[in-house]
Amino acid sequence: MEVYGLTGGIGTGKSAVAELLEQYGVPVVSADELSRIVVARGSDGLQTVVDTFGPEVLDEKGELDRRRMATIVFQDPAQRQKLEAILHPKIRERYEQVLDALEKAGHGVAVYEVPLLFEKNLQGDMKAVILVTANEATRIARVRARDDVTEAEVRARMAAQLPEDQKRKRADYVIVNDGSFDELRREVEFMIARFLRVGPLRPEPRAANEPRKGGTMPPTVPTQESAAHDAANGADAANQATAANVGAHDGAPTELMPPGGTGRLFDFPPARAPAPPSPTQLSPTPLVPAPPSPAPDSGEKPEE
Repeated sequence: MEVYGLTGGIGTGKSAVAELLEQYGVPVVSADELSRIVVARGSDGLQTVVDTFGPEVLDEKGELDRRRMATIVFQDPAQRQKLEAILHPKIRERYEQVLDALEKAGHGVAVYEVPLLFEKNLQGDMKAVILVTANEATRIARVRARDDVTEAEVRARMAAQLPEDQKRKRADYVIVNDGSFDELRREVEFMIARFLRVGPLRPEPRAANEPRKGGTMPPTVPTQESAAHDAANGADAANQATAANVGAHDGAPTELMPPGGTGRLFDFPPARAPAPPSPTQLSPTPLVPAPPSPAPDSGEKPEE
C-alpha cells in the first residue's frame, strides 16, 4: 500500500484537505483521532497520562481535558516530550492496525494526516509528503475563531512547530490554502489526479449533516496546465520518493472509534478499479504559482 503523508501547521486547513480527500474516496488516517482513541476514558493510555501529569488533566466526566493538556505541553517542551513518549507508540500501533484493515479491503493508496510529521521525522515512512500552508495572519484568525484563544496562545502553539519555510523545503507537494473553499477543492482535485494518480473521481453528494464516509466515483484527469502545475509542485516526486515503509499488524481495534475520518475507515467499501478517464477537461486554478511560460500542450494523454 502507498501511504502519503499530509501535514501542515496549526490553522493551515489540513483537516479541510483531509475531508475533501475522503469525499473523493481516498482513505485518510488521522493521527489526531488515533490520539483520542488511545487516551479514551478507561484506557491504559489515559491512566498513564493521569499518573504522569496528575488528575487535574481530567474533566468532570473523567475524560482528558484537551484544552488544559494543550496549555501544559505547549508552554513546556519537557512536558510535551513526556506526553509524546506516552502517546506515540500507542498511536503507531493503531495506525498499523488501520492500514492493515484498509489493505485487506483492497485499497492501494491511503493518506496519513499528521500535524507533526516533519518534527517527528516520519517522512521516511511515506511515499511522499503533502504540505498544506497558509499565511500567518490567516492561520491566527482561524485558530482564534475555532478555539476561542488569544493571539499569544496561538503564537505559542505555532512556535512549537517547525517553521513553514523548512516544511516547504521538505515537502513533495504544497497546497497554499489562503483562498476560498472552492479554490481548495479544485486544488485537491488536481492533486488527486496529477500527484496521487488514483484515477478519475467525482465526489459523492451528501446532506450537510451526513457523516463523512469514503468511496464514490473517481476526479477527472486534467489535460490542460499539467506541465506548468507539475513543474510548480514536483508531481514526479511521488515516483521518486522512498517507498512506504509501514509495518502490518494483525487484527483491528475492537472498540468503536469516534466519528470522523479515522473513525469511519472500517466502513469503507472494498476498493474497486477506477473508471476509464473522462473526456471532460478540468482547468483548475493552481494555488501554487506556475512558471510564467508553461510548456505547450503536446496533445499526449497524461500518464496514469
